[in-house]
Amino acid sequence: MLLLIPGPVQTRPEVRAAMAQDIAPWDVDFQRVYARIRERVLVIAGGTPGEHATLPLQGAGHFVTEATIRTFVAPGAKVLVPMNGAYAQRMARLAREAGRVVVELKLTDTRGATAADIMPALAADPDIGTVAMVFHETGSGIVNDAEGIGAALRGAGRRMILDAVSAFGALPFSLAAHPECDALVFTSGKCLEGMPGIGFAVARIDRTEACAGQAGSWSLDLSDVLAHAKRAGWGSIRFTPPVQAIAAFDVALDLYDAEGGQAARLARYRANTDALYDGIIGLGLRPYLAREHQGPVIVTVHQPADPRFDLMSFVEALKRRGVLISNFYNTAAPTMRIGAIGAITPDDMRRAVDAIGATLNEVLTKAA
Repeated sequence: MLLLIPGPVQTRPEVRAAMAQDIAPWDVDFQRVYARIRERVLVIAGGTPGEHATLPLQGAGHFVTEATIRTFVAPGAKVLVPMNGAYAQRMARLAREAGRVVVELKLTDTRGATAADIMPALAADPDIGTVAMVFHETGSGIVNDAEGIGAALRGAGRRMILDAVSAFGALPFSLAAHPECDALVFTSGKCLEGMPGIGFAVARIDRTEACAGQAGSWSLDLSDVLAHAKRAGWGSIRFTPPVQAIAAFDVALDLYDAEGGQAARLARYRANTDALYDGIIGLGLRPYLAREHQGPVIVTVHQPADPRFDLMSFVEALKRRGVLISNFYNTAAPTMRIGAIGAITPDDMRRAVDAIGATLNEVLTKAA
């Protein structure tokens, strides 16, 4: 089965094989693996040892995103969220339900946010201390300008939290170059092509320690994750971790390095996206985004206007041809979400396009 969703992604056999073992989280050998992963992630994030730390947390990306908001935004404080996609909406909800005051900046979901969008809102409200932003929005496929927005925030003395769940490991961003960024967050099952089950915040140590006590949750307090590591060692984990997913992630990082790291991973994903985007147009379908706004992770496609088309029926029929895409969409207009990341190649994407074309013909003919 060719899995074309924006995460959890299709993985290599070596990654899956690493999970076929029983592991004690306190075992010395495993603790070495866990400590090594933290160091390797820090390098990918462009962090500085002693200045930044990798702070893992069990669960999905929403868990570590909420933990980051709780840790770095004080209760009752204002946080601005650029609202240009479904995952920005989720970030805003996480912040609001944690008791933070969310300022929503309404933007279109057909292009990425820039500093020109953000800064007027900050100038109008000096009480906004932090911008929390999704780097790559998999609702539509746009990429927000984290580099430019971060630089503008630094100049204005504001802070940033970057949700890089669908970007980390592919899109470049260096924490060392962005001291305004309190933390960037990501998960194991996206662009680094590991298994799902663990989230990571790569955070400034000084800010994490300065924000101790304001999370309002023991489980979701990144300052406590840091304090535990300093007390018990970087190979030690609070609570029971997804040990098999961590073992698999170590192998996924080996494969990432062997491929050539961030630049090589991004190049392959861009080639996947180009093959998919061009193929979709060749089928007579219409991508949701203009090419200049198309990110390298997912291609969102307008559903056929034909009233006989039904998304769920189409997804099930396509699955019978060996290709699985999302059976839901996150845009106002009816669309189809087709992922371009994971252990896949442009040839896989061309094969998927052929299957999509044949399946469309099948389901529309049957519905006639």
